[in-house]
Parts: sequence; C-alpha cells; structure tokens
Amino acid sequence: MDTHHQHAGDMDPEEFRRLGKQVVDWIADYLNDASKYPVLSRVKPGDIRAQLPAVPPTQAEPMQNVLTDFERVVLPGITHWNHPGFFAYFAITGSAPGILGEMLASALNVNGMLWRTSPAVTELEEVVLDWLRQMLGLPGSFKGVITDTASVSSLVALAAARESIQRTIREEGLAGRTDLPRLRMYCSDQTHSSIEKAAIVLGIGQQGVRKIPSDHAFRMRADLLESAIREDRKNGWLPFCVTATVGTTSTTSIDPVRAIAEICRREALWLHVDGAYGGVAGIVPELRSALDGCELADSFVVNPHKWLFTPIDCSCLYTRHVDVLTQAFSLVPEYLRTAEQGVTNYMDWGVQLGRRFRSLKLWFVIRSFGVEGLAERIRNHCRLAADLAARVDREPGFERLAPVPFSVVCFRCHPAGIDDEAALETLNTRILNAVNESGDVFLSHTKLNGRYAIRIAIGNLRSRQEHIDRAWDLIRHHARALEPH
Repeated sequence: MDTHHQHAGDMDPEEFRRLGKQVVDWIADYLNDASKYPVLSRVKPGDIRAQLPAVPPTQAEPMQNVLTDFERVVLPGITHWNHPGFFAYFAITGSAPGILGEMLASALNVNGMLWRTSPAVTELEEVVLDWLRQMLGLPGSFKGVITDTASVSSLVALAAARESIQRTIREEGLAGRTDLPRLRMYCSDQTHSSIEKAAIVLGIGQQGVRKIPSDHAFRMRADLLESAIREDRKNGWLPFCVTATVGTTSTTSIDPVRAIAEICRREALWLHVDGAYGGVAGIVPELRSALDGCELADSFVVNPHKWLFTPIDCSCLYTRHVDVLTQAFSLVPEYLRTAEQGVTNYMDWGVQLGRRFRSLKLWFVIRSFGVEGLAERIRNHCRLAADLAARVDREPGFERLAPVPFSVVCFRCHPAGIDDEAALETLNTRILNAVNESGDVFLSHTKLNGRYAIRIAIGNLRSRQEHIDRAWDLIRHHARALEPH
C-alpha cells in the first residue's frame, strides 16, 4: 500500500463518526448544565499560553488527546456566555437548534460570494431575511444581507450613506480634495463605539462625528440634532447621515426615531438605525412600538446573535437602497463574472468577498422555536427585568439609574449619607468585583452622567428567576458587607 497516499487524506469516516458522537454528547451535557462551571474565567494572564507548546506538532496526534486538552487547557480559560448566570454586556445564547445549523454549515464549508457558488446560500439568506423583516414589522422595501457583527453592518451602511451624496468619493477618495467640504455624521452621546470606528475607517475621522446630547432617559435630543445640522452647514460642513439607536449599549434607551427621520427627510440625510440589541423586540406585539419610525430609515441593523438565540456571529443589515449599497461596493473582476441574470451576488453588498452560510443557523432557530415561541422568550426576559427593577426601587440604599424599556437594569448601591461620587464608585466597583468572584453570575458596569452603574442584562435562553434571585442576593449581601459603617 502507498503509505504516502494513505496519510494524505482526511480523518477516517468511522473515527469521525465516533468522535462526533462524543462531541455532540459533550455539547448536550454542557447546554444542560453550563452552571457547573464558574461563569467568569478564573485564569490569570498567560496561564493558557503557558500550557500550550511554542511550536506546532511535527507528527499527527490522536484526536482524543486534542479533545482531552480542550477540557484540560481551554475550558478553564472560557468565560461562559452560555451560562444562565451570564448577565454582563448583552447576554446571548447559542441555542441547540442554532448549534446544529452551525455544525452543518461548517460541514458544507461553502463560500456564498456568488449565487453560482452555492445557490441555496443566497436564496435561503434572502428568504430568512424576509421572514425576519416580516417578524419585525418592517416594510417590504427593506432588503437584507447577513454580515458577522453590527460593527461591520453599520460600517457597510455608513459607506452607502457616504456614497449617497454623489461626490465621487468611491473613485477619487477623500484625501487632498479641495472641492469637497468636510463630511459630518451625527449620533447621540450614548451611541455604540462602532459608529465612531466606522467614521475612522471611512475617512470621516473622529472630528467628523458630532455627538448629540441625550435627555434624562438617555435618548438623543432631536431638537439639538436639528440645530447642530443648521450650525454645521453654516460653518461649511457637509452633513450626510445620522445614526439613531433602538436599545443603546449602556441603558437600552430608544432614540425618537420618527422625529429623527423627519429631520433627515427635510435635510436630505441618510438615516441609519442601530437596533443590534433592541431591534428583535419588534417580534413581541406589545413591544413593536419600540421600532416606531424605523420603517423610514435608509438602513437598519439587528443582531440575531444577541437576543434571538443564534450562535455568534449573525448580524442582519437591511436597506431600502440596494442600488446605492451595491454602487458603493460592487467591483467585479473578470474571474468573478457569471452569466446568470436576475440573481443576487452578495459579494456586491459589502466589504467581504468570502461569505459563510450564516442564514442556515438562523433558519434552524426560527423554525425550531417559531415566531410565537421566540416572542414569548423575549417577553419573559422583559418580565424578569421589570421584576428586578421593581426590587431595586423598593430596596433601601439602592437606586435605579435608568429606565428599563427591555431587559437591562442599571442601578447602584447608594447608602444614606454617602453622596461623594468617587466613594460611591469605589463601593459599587468592589461590590461588582465581589459578585463576579462568586463564579455564579457575571455582571458588567457602565457610567451614566458620570455615575458608576452596575448593569444586569437578562437575555440568555436558560436564565430563570432563580438565577436573577441569586444575582440580587449576592449584590445585597456584598453591599451590606462592604458598606462603610
């Protein structure tokens, strides 16, 4: 037998079958009881690296050894986002149906850059995005594309906004132009940092981003936006777009999208809406009003990997102006030209040429849970958050620092007689660190008008009342223990 060819192929199918079953069994046990792990990794910087060889293996190793090292070396360095006590940032879930879809997408390993390179990738993406559009109550004029994250979705949308002003920027660029005024884009002081990063990438620069102050509920003030646009035009700037947010990162506040949209219409500015987190609330009938005015947007992003139980990464970007979007990005060399007519080639819709089969896992999730099932899970998270907010409001020595439109609660320990902000920040930082050291829950923080806030984000598919109770009990326990007497 030719030993060279014997060792030049893939893993033996029967070995793959045996190991695959072992991995699936491990995943099933993990999803059933992720709480047996400390939610926040306890390793110190460099611990994982120190256990890994500095050079790659020369000879093949048994896959069983690799799986053993996965549990021995890798798992201790994992912060478990699938843990029911994960309440930091925006809590997310890799649901079982989504994981199955991800496994099959990995097995197929296709590149959906062109319709031809896998027709099912393109057409399923079109259908699933239209399903989600209907679920959110957005108009039929919205057409979508799936990217990895909202950072990239927003970058793509803002590049289309820049293209819409028709100043030959695609062809001539921005550098050294004496015929082009400086471009100005607008967002609130609560907008996600990805919008400012997009301005850096697009050549607008941080100075080209004007942040509009927010009101007492951390929503963009539309009146100040309007006056800022007028002032900038007077001073020689060229305003071209506004980003509004449905569900800001710190407090999940909802900007007045309809009022902002009216300003954008009058001023001929592109309106981009970042609904990465809060957008999926539109699936719930009684929360649909959160998306009021979004139908007027030029582009809109929502992330199923945040609050729709789809494994990361999966971000859905919609626009009413596919022609402008493709005008900004389409670049077709001869080797990518195909004869098909009337098909979508998603390589023309953004930066990436190579594209994963992300719609498959979203399709699995929507079909497995159903629209009503998804809505009930989101509704339940909002119920849990409202109940926690009410407990914070009733608890002496605590204060809530923001409204709770969805499922994130921002608050702090504020004992009577302590009003120094530095002292309060020190106290709440110590409480947060002590709670996180428990291993039972993981919380994060933010700052609101200079005030340090503990932040609990409820969004994991497996988080139940008992997990919120545990978090609240830990917070109160450590607040009593650490409060100056």
